[in-house]
Amino acid sequence: MFDALTGRLDGIFRKLRSRGKLHPKQIDAALADMRTALLEADVALEVVDDFLARVRARALSEEVMKSLTPAQQVVKVVRDELQATMGGRLAPFHLPSARPAVVMMAGVQGSGKTTACAKLAHHLRAKGKRPLLVAADLWRPAAVEQLATLGREIGVEVVSDGRDAVKVAKNALKHAAREGHDVVIIDTAGRLHVDEEMMREARRVRDAAKPHHVLMACDAMTGQDAVIQARAFMREVDTTGFVLTKLDGDARGGAALSITAVTGRPVFFVGTGERPQDLEPFHPDRMASRILGMGDVLTLIDKAQEALDAERAAESAKRLLEARFTLEDFLVQMREMRKLGPLQDLLAMLPGVPGGRNALKELGIDERQVARAEAIISSMTPEERRNPAIIGGSRRQRIARGSGTTTADVNALLREFEAARKMMKAMMGGRGKRPRIPGLPGMPG
Repeated sequence: MFDALTGRLDGIFRKLRSRGKLHPKQIDAALADMRTALLEADVALEVVDDFLARVRARALSEEVMKSLTPAQQVVKVVRDELQATMGGRLAPFHLPSARPAVVMMAGVQGSGKTTACAKLAHHLRAKGKRPLLVAADLWRPAAVEQLATLGREIGVEVVSDGRDAVKVAKNALKHAAREGHDVVIIDTAGRLHVDEEMMREARRVRDAAKPHHVLMACDAMTGQDAVIQARAFMREVDTTGFVLTKLDGDARGGAALSITAVTGRPVFFVGTGERPQDLEPFHPDRMASRILGMGDVLTLIDKAQEALDAERAAESAKRLLEARFTLEDFLVQMREMRKLGPLQDLLAMLPGVPGGRNALKELGIDERQVARAEAIISSMTPEERRNPAIIGGSRRQRIARGSGTTTADVNALLREFEAARKMMKAMMGGRGKRPRIPGLPGMPG
């Protein structure tokens, strides 16, 4: 996400860093390039002009201009103002203690609204809540079936009892109170565009359900269109906040950078993938760092804490330090890593690593090699994984056939793994010159 904008800003900052002291004309030239980059990212014009005015005022201050590293100070100013534009700090998604708390999801058709309902239910369920999903979108064909399917996937009950959206919402609230659900998430109807009929129904559902939150799902790939839609929903149903969907797609960043500045309402969550667990709280500070190519280690840590088995990770680390790491351990680690999401997304969270789809190419990593390594190790017996030395010619042919690879692929993986194991043993022993770190199986050095 934001690949194009990140690349453009990086080029602007590199040009500034190539100079010593900065002149106001150089600042203005950089801001002009930045304005072009932001407009190409589909950021609202009013937001761009306000953002750049704040940056210019701070960048031309005596504190920055007389600094020993003025270019670095300008980058910091840009980061701070990006963060402020997106809301300043995390807006926690608080639900009242009243049972059940009601959340109404609105948005135009195609914005990922129904999927966002399921992701929010999954998120709340992981926090110890007992959500109920309500399929009140009776206009779009198969909308009810879609939510029912998603509900089964995440283990959350879905109800849709009634011939109109208002009746469905009222019956759902009674069901939630009766069955002990503490959160009700209502999926309302979307249209191809904002229209009066759609808004009228949304208002009727809101008045009947009296939701504590009215969230709007906004497609991050629609840019300024999302801002136009957000204004309309704010005016008609008083949206309390937003869920930015499809941020993992070819998002130019306009919606993320504009929506809070224009509406004054926070972005609570962002959708970063298709899986139910791909919903993250929106941290403006972390997002600003990602846009500027500074990484997002804190979000990576959060993902790891939620998805990985801490005891298993500690045991693997201990075995690695003691040079007892086996192919069995490596297979477990690969499968654990996949729980965190696509490799390109994880690399984009590391400082100094090129982000998005370019990350793997520029680092020389082919994600297919990782999948191939997993297939090869999976085709081995437990004994072969623990002791690769017993894998002779006939075993290598069998493993290659079972994994759909060649014996050359099997040989390469075994060589890389043995080199890595010898390297770790030498490092732990502390003897001699530290060898060059070879690639892990399936990954380059």
